[in-house]
Amino acid sequence: MKKYHLYQIDSFTKEKFTGNPAGVITNADGLSEIEMQKIARELNNSETAFIFSSNSNDYDVHLRYFTPTNEVPICGHATIAAHYARAVENNLKPSRIYHKTGAGILPIDIVNEADDFKIVMTQGKIEFGPYIEGSNLEQLLYALGITHDDLLEEHKIQIVSTGHSKVMIGIKNKYILNQLKPNSQELVQLSKEINCNGFYVYSINPQDEDILVDGRMFAPAIGINEDPVTGNANGPLGAYLVHHKLISHNDSSFAFKARQGEAMGRTGVIQVETDIDNGEPVSVKVSGNAVIVFKTELDV
Repeated sequence: MKKYHLYQIDSFTKEKFTGNPAGVITNADGLSEIEMQKIARELNNSETAFIFSSNSNDYDVHLRYFTPTNEVPICGHATIAAHYARAVENNLKPSRIYHKTGAGILPIDIVNEADDFKIVMTQGKIEFGPYIEGSNLEQLLYALGITHDDLLEEHKIQIVSTGHSKVMIGIKNKYILNQLKPNSQELVQLSKEINCNGFYVYSINPQDEDILVDGRMFAPAIGINEDPVTGNANGPLGAYLVHHKLISHNDSSFAFKARQGEAMGRTGVIQVETDIDNGEPVSVKVSGNAVIVFKTELDV
């Protein structure tokens, strides 16, 4: 048997029992895929991250991510959690490292902030997928329990990815957002039709100087009925807003904060920055704080 270092960490918050919880194993070398899936199912967080040693000069560590039912290529909040645990465990200095993920080899910045750490995650390639139209749109509205009148008029519903695709769904206000009670089975069926498992519903708060976006993210097809705070939803949203010219920016970058998890009683805040070239988004970073809820050892 080997002793594995197991953490439960809340991401995109500094307050325990808020934000988005993730499991992390910092010394995962030796675990099989079956064992990782069992651990993720046992912890029952939306994702659990497993940190493996590097076998290449191209990256420092290798991360794999599992929901309770599936492996996924990358996960924002579990990335923040994993590198926060690693920073605390190794008392890391401010630095940039590279991690291998299912979305490629990407940079991570470790930032010292008020005797603690903030983690900055550069996301994967920005990809704009198809719009959700016709019968698929009608099924989506039915599944969410909303109408065409509830949608933001300029915000076309579209699949966008920075490593793990999500459907961007803009609605008119936070009240509608917090009243949503999606039909999970309908969303699972629609996921099969459109080949995208995550549905990110958001509202815009232009009058709020601190928080621009409120959101909720649903991915029942991969065992996540609702995710509290989602890096791989808010990152693509930043690219989407720039690409469709839905916000103003300084022609080089666009930064905003998003609040998520209120309807679940797990509010967290995520910072998003989109780099821009010739009016188009070229890269996205998400950053946030984290807090360790508990640490233990797991014998496998």
